[in-house]
This record gives sequence, C-alpha cells and structure tokens, in this order.
Amino acid sequence: MVGTTDDIILQTQGLTKDFKGFTAVSEVDLAVRRGSIHALIGPNGAGKTTCFNLLTKFLIPTRGTITYKGEDITRVKPADIARRGLVRSFQISAVFPHLTVLENVRIALQRKRGDSFDFWNSEHVLKELDGEAARLVEAVGLAEFSRHQAVELSYGRKRALEIATTLALDPEMMLLDEPMAGMGHEDVDRIAELIRRVSADRTILMVEHNLSVVASLSDRITVLARGKVLAEGDYATVSKDPRVIEAYIGAGHG
Repeated sequence: MVGTTDDIILQTQGLTKDFKGFTAVSEVDLAVRRGSIHALIGPNGAGKTTCFNLLTKFLIPTRGTITYKGEDITRVKPADIARRGLVRSFQISAVFPHLTVLENVRIALQRKRGDSFDFWNSEHVLKELDGEAARLVEAVGLAEFSRHQAVELSYGRKRALEIATTLALDPEMMLLDEPMAGMGHEDVDRIAELIRRVSADRTILMVEHNLSVVASLSDRITVLARGKVLAEGDYATVSKDPRVIEAYIGAGHG
C-alpha cells in the first residue's frame, strides 16, 4: 500500500498501450504521492517514454485509467490537464531562442492568464508581468542573464529557463522528461539542486537516466522493464533488487 487515497495525486490502473501488435506498456499501476519526487526509470526499451507520453496525454491508452486529484483524465487533452495544474516541462514550455530570458518567462505568464499575447495591453499590465517574470528568473538562478537572448545560454541554463517557464504556469505537479539529458557535470548539479528547490511545494514525476541524480533526488522510484513494473520503492531498495540488476545488465548497462 503506497498511501491513502488523499495522499495520491496521480494514479494509473492497468495502463496499457499497444502499437500494431506490440505492447509497449502493459498493465502499469502507478501511484504518485503528493509532495514527493517520484522517478520513472528502466533500461533502454523499458517503455518509460511511452508511459510518460500516456501520463502527459500525448498518447491515448489502449486500456487502463489515469486519475489526477481523484478525477479520471484518461481522455483529457494535454492543454486541459495543464490548466488543471499538471504540466509537462520541456514539451509544453517551449523556449523562444531570440527572445530574452525575461521575455520567455513573460510569455509563459501570459499563457497562464489565458491570453496568447498581450501586445495590445497597456504598458502597466506588461510591467506587472515583468515583475513576476523577474522573480521567477531569479528563482531559477538566471537573474544575471535576464536580458540575454535564450540562444546565448548554455545548455544547462536553457533547461533552467524551461523550468522557469513551467513554473510560470503555476503547476501543482511537474512532469520532467529527462531533465539531465546531454548535460555536463556542473550543469547536472545545478539543475538537480534547482529541482530539489522547486519541489518544496509541489509534486514532481521525472523520467531520468542519470541514476546518481535519481538516487539523490527521489523519494520513490518505479522501475519499468519490457513495459511492465519490475520493482518499486526507495533507491536503496530497488538498486539491490536482483531483478533490477539483471534488467540493467541484460540491456547493456553497467
């Protein structure tokens, strides 16, 4: 038993996705506690990406249900679940390369208000958004780069900007799709610390390959293999599970 119903913010039951005879995700039961950092891991081909795309509504399940805050969202569109506080970072939060860091965050704030753009709004309204945008930019450690175009940022700082634009949507739950992908050691440490900070008052579910990051950040881990849940628990538990060790070695991971 993971927790009471009130403890669980996101839950799946029997989540399954078939692709023309191939089952990528099979009967996955997942329960994410409120206020936790929950990692979804597994060797290559385990079904992590498909599962994540099902949870974030970029794919529709063949069978099974997805419940968010007690409400069935199995057939709800991605934009609609974002408005309910379930936001996928690095997909919904696009960064515009030739706008400044501040302008990128301001656009995300405009989206939260329900306006596509505020070109015709008063300067007073835009200045109000600038103040809120500046606070978010500072929160992710980019204050000194606020007037820089996004294209000028290092890879890790672009990821920090993407997190800022996600935070601008005021999510109750953030879904992070491989936040450390392609990063050097210094950027990994910076973004890991940022994720730890922003998790203080929200729930985070992340797919991540960097197991040292998973070990340091995650409260709970679900391990997938061949589309099914292989093991679940804290890092100390799953890392010692013989089935998990075999799955990673069998897939060519050391």
